[in-house]
Formats: sequence, C-alpha cells, structure tokens
Amino acid sequence: MAIQWYPGHMTLARKKAAETMALTDVVIEVVDARLPEASSNPMIHELRLHRQRPCLKLLNKADMADPGVTKAWLTFFNRQPGVKAVAISCKKPSDVAKVPKLCLALAPHRDDNLKPLRMMIMGIPNVGKSTLMNALVKRRVAAVGDEPAVTKTQQRFDLNARMMLVDTPGMLWPKIEHPSDGLMLAASHAVGRNAVIDEEVAVFLGDILLARYAGLVSARYGFSSKGMDGAGLLEAVARKRGCLLKGKGGEPDLEKAAMLLLTDYRSGALGRVSLETPESRTAMLNAPVTAVPEEV
Repeated sequence: MAIQWYPGHMTLARKKAAETMALTDVVIEVVDARLPEASSNPMIHELRLHRQRPCLKLLNKADMADPGVTKAWLTFFNRQPGVKAVAISCKKPSDVAKVPKLCLALAPHRDDNLKPLRMMIMGIPNVGKSTLMNALVKRRVAAVGDEPAVTKTQQRFDLNARMMLVDTPGMLWPKIEHPSDGLMLAASHAVGRNAVIDEEVAVFLGDILLARYAGLVSARYGFSSKGMDGAGLLEAVARKRGCLLKGKGGEPDLEKAAMLLLTDYRSGALGRVSLETPESRTAMLNAPVTAVPEEV
C-alpha cells in the first residue's frame, strides 16, 4: 500500500515557508523520535540548505521512544553539518526551556542588541510543533489536537526583545518515495485517516513490534507472540480483547483490533518503541527497488 497525503493547504504552506526562510536565522525542525528520519520532510531540508540556515533538530516524544535507538539517532544527526540534534519531550517545561539557548548557539551573530534572533518552527503534521510553540510562549496560542494538520497558517510571536518565533503548518511532501515511510507515518498518525487502511498499517506495525519488541507485546496483551506475524498478532489481539464480529460465528473484528494496536502504540501504552534505527534506515535505502506495476 503506497500512502500519499498532501492536502491543498500544504502547497500554500510550502510557498509561505520559503518566503519566511529568507528572514530566518535558525530552523527548528520537530521530528518524531520514534521515526526521526521518516518524519523529516525533505522539502524542509531543501529549503534550509538553499538559504544556508542552521537547524536545531528536536527529536520530540523521546519519552515514548526506545532510549538506546534515540541515542544512536542523535549521533547520526549531530554528524551532519549545520545540525544540532536534541531529544526532548515538548510536554516537559525543562526540556523546552533549553530551546532558545540552543538556537542562539547556532546563530551567535545574533547575540547582540541590534537584531532579534529569528527562529522558525517546522515539521510534518502531529509531531508536537504546536505543543512546543505554546510552551515557548507560555500560553495557548496554537491549536493542539490528535488529528494531523490542525495548524494551517503561520503565526509569529516575540519571546522577548531579542527573540522572535514563527510557527508554521505541518507539511508533508507531494510524493512519499519509500512505502515503509508512509506506513510509519500512518502508524504514528501523521497522515489523515482518509489516506490509509488502518488494518494494513497495523499489520506493518505488528511486524516491527514482533521483530524488536516482542516482550512489550506479550506484556501488554497477555499472550505469547512467538511464531506470529503482524496479521497473526492482529487476530490474537482481536480475540484477547473480545473484538468479534456480531453474527459471524466469533470471527475477529480486525478493523477494531487494528485501532486498538495503533492507539496503544500512539499513546505509549505499549512502552518505549522506535520504528526505525540508523541501521534499518540504511538497509531500507540500500535495498533493491521493486517496480510497482502500472494500473491499467
């Protein structure tokens, strides 16, 4: 299943972001710590490099990600020129309080009283940009919701006399090149539900969980997952949680079970899980490309 989701307002958001980038000193890119590279918009990278702007890459939701994997990702990103990567939770005031100083370190020429440090928050939908914005300005100025693409226009705020911040709408890109990226984004609720089939996304998620976090799966659902694949896990969850279709002779309701599994992952109820590692990313990029037959 190839997942693509690019609502019309994102085209305008990209154009506006390119204009604002010219007036920005530091880009704050918020990504999901559980899938840091899959949740990094290549358009942001292109815009940033075109204007030669440094980037503070915030691996948000780090409290929900595998800490060992997050450490590996920080090493990976901090090797990149012009990038400072930090793992945070935007819901923790002490984490958010570090952000302005980290930005200033990336633009030391603004450490004067002549012009304010101009920061721009960017990222894909539903990674926590609005939560970060509200925490930085210390009041609710951006709408926060569980659905992706809640913010649709830019907002500008002065943090103080020497720091200015612009919040931008969540942006995906027109074509998600790697199918597994689309599935990871869907599992993490970064795309609208109208673009996905929950059961297929949950099977994909289940395969990752069984390969890397079988113990968490067993602890959450109370059965051994040995020998299962993602589809088998979905059926087992359905039976364990009583998700059965009425009048179908006890047939499992896989759609309902899919939402249970996805919600448990998204909420952190499964435990600290990361969907990709630097090694799995490299393996995916180096894998042979399988041609997709054209529809007749």
